[in-house]
Amino acid sequence: MSQDPIKIVLAGCGKQAGAWANALNEVDDARIVGLYDLEAENARGLAERHGLKDAEVHDDGLGSAIERTAADVVCDLTVPEAHEAVTVEALGRGCHVIGEKPMSTSLDSARRMVEAARRAGRLYAVMQNRRYMPAIVGFRDFLQGGGLGEIEEIHAEFYVGAHFGGFRAEMAHPLLLDMAVHTLDQARFIGGLEPVAVYCHSFNPGRSWYRGDASAVAIFEMDNGAVFSYRGSWCADGRNTSWESHWRAIGPEGSATWDGHAELRAETIAGPVEGLFPPKAETEIPVPEMAHSGHAGGIREFLACVRNGTRPQTHCEDNIKTMAMVFAAVESADTGRRVEVQA
Repeated sequence: MSQDPIKIVLAGCGKQAGAWANALNEVDDARIVGLYDLEAENARGLAERHGLKDAEVHDDGLGSAIERTAADVVCDLTVPEAHEAVTVEALGRGCHVIGEKPMSTSLDSARRMVEAARRAGRLYAVMQNRRYMPAIVGFRDFLQGGGLGEIEEIHAEFYVGAHFGGFRAEMAHPLLLDMAVHTLDQARFIGGLEPVAVYCHSFNPGRSWYRGDASAVAIFEMDNGAVFSYRGSWCADGRNTSWESHWRAIGPEGSATWDGHAELRAETIAGPVEGLFPPKAETEIPVPEMAHSGHAGGIREFLACVRNGTRPQTHCEDNIKTMAMVFAAVESADTGRRVEVQA
């Protein structure tokens, strides 16, 4: 028996909304019924660019948009400062919510959002599109399958010169809060490990076009005794890494790297030490085939969970652990102290 399509309102119709509209337009059992933005012209422009001729445009409040469209799901694509208000209202009106990262601009705010989802009995998930990429899934499966033995070190480097402007240019910690949130979540995903504590130093180079700290170095202690290190900059023009970072994992049986693109490589120990180094062998890291990746993968998993009553992997009660990493790093950077990570 066929099911009625899931009715969706997009809240926030800026640049990021296009990727969501593209992904949702490919889902047969979902329909964008409403576009909400404080500036109606933004919503009308999104509708025109992405063929959303049947979607109602709203600028008179999210509640009105939900009520008039009888929406089932709200996609929160607003600026981070608005995430709590949008998400809590949508949950309170009976909608499931999937939103852009970061969950919010403070850990207390994120906790209130998790509690709102519990009270409402609705799903709230955060888009972590990196988890839905074939290469990172292959890297994760290799490491957690024991390809190097128990993971002892994970290292990530992120260097991109991104001239965004807008709200990111004014944030106190644009790299840590708006971008490292992806990389720190990737570390949890890749290693299957949870953070215990962090020491972080953030800074803003003289070349920077950001008001806040655009560069950072962080060292996380993980729950199995492993160390995860992060080095990054959002004002590094030239020789950029991928947006997914460059990764190295080390265990007692060898090392593996992922360049953030398609190159996955591993060398494992193939015998006893002969001279200075033991012999090593290249080890294949299989990459799975995935029908849908990135935003499309995350959105489809979320909508399937709305249908069947299960939880997506980026459910708020998991994602708040990533937010705890971010805000502990921010606190460490601001105080110069080692900070325990507590969700």
